[in-house]
Amino acid sequence: MEAITRDFFLFLSKSNILNRLAQNWGSQIATGKIIGGKNFEASIPMIRKLNEQGLTVTVDHLGEFVDSREVARERTQECIRAIQWIAQEKLHSHVSLKMTSLGLDIDLDLVRDNMSSILECAEQHEVMVTIDMEDEARCQKTLDLFKEFKQRYHYISTVLQAYLYRTEQDLEELNQYAPFLRLVKGAYKESSKVAFPEKEDVDENYKKLIKKQLLSGHYTAIATHDDKMIDFTKKLAEEHQIGKDRFEFQMLYGMRNKTQLELVKQGYNMRVYLPYGNDWYGYFMRRLAERPANIAFAFKGMLKK
Repeated sequence: MEAITRDFFLFLSKSNILNRLAQNWGSQIATGKIIGGKNFEASIPMIRKLNEQGLTVTVDHLGEFVDSREVARERTQECIRAIQWIAQEKLHSHVSLKMTSLGLDIDLDLVRDNMSSILECAEQHEVMVTIDMEDEARCQKTLDLFKEFKQRYHYISTVLQAYLYRTEQDLEELNQYAPFLRLVKGAYKESSKVAFPEKEDVDENYKKLIKKQLLSGHYTAIATHDDKMIDFTKKLAEEHQIGKDRFEFQMLYGMRNKTQLELVKQGYNMRVYLPYGNDWYGYFMRRLAERPANIAFAFKGMLKK
């Protein structure tokens, strides 16, 4: 049943018709519930409120799979403006982006130019930029770019997905870069040739990755709504005397709000992933596909006034 639910929402995520309807009619419903707003400026009050509650933030201008150089340049400038807003408003926020939004599917040199402009701004304002991970077909290019930029810039991090067979090896290869990594289970539909098809195997691999990264001493973000993974991380940190300043939990805006605040009260670093922009539909469908419980969390948040 879980596999059917996942496939259903992943199928919906690829519907151009539903995506256009969501952009035209759904943004008002989503704003303040699962996204911050149509633009970064509109999201600032929400970021500030989260900060006042002790929560840090990662913002993401939604949109990916760009096939136009002009749009890739526009996405680059949007990211730079977000970094400048964060610095100007003194917000506790990182920025997340996808390489396809900067032109990964067009030209690698275009991506390098765009990303270099973003990272120069990030270094100037000391704002962390996370390269988000996409499907397995783009994984190697994304990691190669991360390694290249990590040798020149400090304020850069990336994401590894537990459902891919290759990820444990990727983690070991990245260790020399002392990376700040966000660890996730993964949200794209992949072949069993490259990804674990069973949830139990994904969960076990996720635990293995969390343990390896935490014991390496490198700062780690555990991005999950799964109580079992949260408890596993807490116990692991206690057992190995890993300070709460060496890792953080991450959850999506609009989901498990009470749990987020409880973790803050317990002294843990808690970061909220806050997307913004019109192109929210595909993001939302993939989040529902990740875990059945997210469906209840999401709709409960959207119905809340």
